[in-house]
Amino acid sequence: MERHFEQQLEKLKTRLIKMCSLVDEQVELAFRSIEEGNVELANLVIERDNKVDKYDIKIDKICQKLLALAQPVAGDLRLIMSALTMNSNLERMGDIAVNVAKKAEYFKEKPEFYSRVNFSELAAAAKDSVHTSIDAFIDFNAELAKKVMKSDTSIDEMTRQRSNLLIAIMKENPDVIEPAIKLYSMMYQIERLGDHSTNIAETVYFIVEAQLIKHRYEEIFFTQEQQEDEDD
Repeated sequence: MERHFEQQLEKLKTRLIKMCSLVDEQVELAFRSIEEGNVELANLVIERDNKVDKYDIKIDKICQKLLALAQPVAGDLRLIMSALTMNSNLERMGDIAVNVAKKAEYFKEKPEFYSRVNFSELAAAAKDSVHTSIDAFIDFNAELAKKVMKSDTSIDEMTRQRSNLLIAIMKENPDVIEPAIKLYSMMYQIERLGDHSTNIAETVYFIVEAQLIKHRYEEIFFTQEQQEDEDD
């Protein structure tokens, strides 16, 4: 029974890592399709969403089976419970990648204000957050998880600044309202990617440090850093 449990636990880890890699690539390709106006690349992202959904179902089933039959404790229980949370966030990241990719056809020809808003910089920040959160899980690295959580505020601020700029652009020239709204929608998707990356980072921190910090990472980490600075 114990050997079977270990085998199922390893299968869970393997499938989670595979789903992480797939979603990471989906996000990367989705934003590339926008930057390059590459509809073929966008279609690839859309087609592969079914694969993400299949991993979602498989991982969920393994977690349910392990919880129902094995009665895991301590670190194993944390991993299984965290896998359910991670799985949900990864699946939603996959959906966001598809939503972004669906706009590639529209942005084959970039509007004049596209570079002014500097959408590429915001997309790069989101991709880095996704990639780092996945690396944090694969390596069980709490420091990388902290890095992701701290970057969430920056992504939120970048999104806010660009949203305000887009609103100003629409007021200046009502003729660009349609493409501006589509870009605004994509920026919201990016903000959500940052949130899901943070959720994964919180989960990794819980697995590694056995400390639940959901919605409290700013209070915990920033207070710690301030105290360390004062001690210096």
